[in-house]
Amino acid sequence: MYLNHYKLKELPFSVTPDPKFLYPTSQHRTALNHLLFGIRQRKGFVLLTGEVGAGKTMLCRKLLNSLGEDYHTALILNPMLTATQLLKAIAAEFGIGARCRDRLSCITRLNRFLLAVHEAERDAVLVIDEAQDMSRELLETVRLLSNLETDSRKLLQIVLVGQPELRRKINSPTLRQLSQRITVRYHLSPMSRSETAQYLRHRLLVAGAGEAVKFDEEAIDEIYNYSDGTPRLINAISDRTLLAGFLNGAESINGKTVQLAIGDMKEAA
Repeated sequence: MYLNHYKLKELPFSVTPDPKFLYPTSQHRTALNHLLFGIRQRKGFVLLTGEVGAGKTMLCRKLLNSLGEDYHTALILNPMLTATQLLKAIAAEFGIGARCRDRLSCITRLNRFLLAVHEAERDAVLVIDEAQDMSRELLETVRLLSNLETDSRKLLQIVLVGQPELRRKINSPTLRQLSQRITVRYHLSPMSRSETAQYLRHRLLVAGAGEAVKFDEEAIDEIYNYSDGTPRLINAISDRTLLAGFLNGAESINGKTVQLAIGDMKEAA
């Protein structure tokens, strides 16, 4: 609606996790390096956690784009399944799900597939997002997949991604065998005020804004105070702010425009 007004090529604050919009803060770079290290060193399990809207899914997309052709990858976005359904979903993601009828056939096919990947001197990576929603039974099923190995290395690298409660669940006594296998862990924290300012500029530039639209310092303060540095909330209020600015004929975005957008969001809630 406001693209032409701000001379934008696309929406700068869409909630879709498009990796090109990822602003690499120091902690996002560190998180990505942790993930890549765990996978490339074949650690077996890697854990990434963060609050709701911290950018975990975006980072997962960036991770998958960074791995290259030597990796077969599978991404599970909704793990609220039965154990058999999860195994079938994993097999389908790897492109071998046609003959998976039950748990045994799925595990057998996965093992054959992973051995073939190993023989081709490649690696397989499974990323499970929203893993905090997984039951202990499902997490135990995933742990058992890590038993697929040769004498020298794990055949499947597994990345678990979720909200902070995932850490608490994994650290519970009933899942201590899984917890002991996770040697690489990273937690994403909210962005600082300066990172929020850089994040806003980055997304506007990627969307083609150039110098056509800017958030002044007061506007950045309002956005940061409202969002506490959480990317998803920054996107929500910034998108509504650009709309409010468009409706009021503004080009430069000030604090009053952000306050107006915040008021509109609260009324709609």
